[in-house]
Amino acid sequence: MTLQGGITSARVTHATAAVDELALATPESQSDAVAQLRAAPGCREAFVLSTCNRVEAYVVTGDARAGWEALAAFFDDAPDDVVETANHEDSLSHLLRVASGLESVVIGEDQILGQVKTAYQDARTAGGIGDLLDPAVTKAIHVGERARTETTINEGIVSLGSAAVTLAAERIDLDDADALVVGAGEMGRLAARALESTDVGRISIANRTIERAESVRETIEKPGDSVALSALTADAIEADVIVTATASTEPILAADDLGNGEQVIVDLGQPRDVDPAAGETPNTTVYDLDDLESVTNRTRKQRRSAANEVASLVDRELENLRTQLKRQRADQAIAAMYESAARIKEREVKTALSRLDDRDEVTEDQREIVESMADALVNQLLAAPTKSLRDAAVADDWETIDTALRLFDPADTETDAPARDGTAASYGTVEDD
Repeated sequence: MTLQGGITSARVTHATAAVDELALATPESQSDAVAQLRAAPGCREAFVLSTCNRVEAYVVTGDARAGWEALAAFFDDAPDDVVETANHEDSLSHLLRVASGLESVVIGEDQILGQVKTAYQDARTAGGIGDLLDPAVTKAIHVGERARTETTINEGIVSLGSAAVTLAAERIDLDDADALVVGAGEMGRLAARALESTDVGRISIANRTIERAESVRETIEKPGDSVALSALTADAIEADVIVTATASTEPILAADDLGNGEQVIVDLGQPRDVDPAAGETPNTTVYDLDDLESVTNRTRKQRRSAANEVASLVDRELENLRTQLKRQRADQAIAAMYESAARIKEREVKTALSRLDDRDEVTEDQREIVESMADALVNQLLAAPTKSLRDAAVADDWETIDTALRLFDPADTETDAPARDGTAASYGTVEDD
């Protein structure tokens, strides 16, 4: 038996990185990323959350240094100054805050909770979820669900896509408007969903690969077309409102691609999807992410009270999680102690019964009496150490627990307590939540 160790984590998010920097850290898939981390020396568990706004990796190791090394290799392609790291305690806190929507671009947005659930299933499939990450991630999901059912944190604008549509509606009348969404990724899908909730007449989807555009179009009931980026201009000229959300490193819309009528363009790209010169075209209004601040700030103000409620909920549930993990940690040492005692008991009972059999045949009732006496002795002798180990866990006395494991499970050489100082990171900064 091995002590379960501690969590170390690292992340690249919208708070520290531009879109292109975030792209450098983005894995091909969450399952592949978990498998990569699990292959690192000393990594027992792994969980990866990858969205358009964040890539976060959590690992469980017996030795904190092994955790930092695995994470450094995982984020090797990202610039050091955009990578944030967290130790065991801060990792738990941050994970709960993420699932509850407190760390999102739009505070309280709903999509992140579903993304955490999907990442959890991907990690389970890849063999990354174990005794420590299972209660941690399921607790985060539980907190996220409570935040959205017990507070008003997700009322109103719930994504950048819906914020973009709100901003466009402040400029033009969307009734029967011809809408075009450029980009069939997550942000594009959210924008299309937000547009569908309005009275626009058509919603067309443009994407580099027509298949991705068609897959998004299939989810929309309103009429519209699926368009390849190579044929984007014809639809852009006719559109009344355009929302762009691609990962292109170069603008995909220029002034020459737009029509002469009144148009509103909301550019969610970073770097920009729309050439700034397009905003100088008569009758054309171009908004970018900075302009969305006015909408998201209103949402943030409206949700400030709810966010405070959620933060308090996170704090309470975090303490419950810590207590749960402490008891679980103590139970590992207690289980090792009882397993060791059981081996000794079985050996000694077998020896005693063998000697009694040499003198006279031992009846079944006599065997049960001997075994019952041995069980009672073990339970009574271990009652006090059991209580002491549970008290030690509550008091963060990992030395006592480690000593117990080494005494009763000498084969265990990987034991180590959770990293709490966060100083072993070779890059980034330890976040204080």
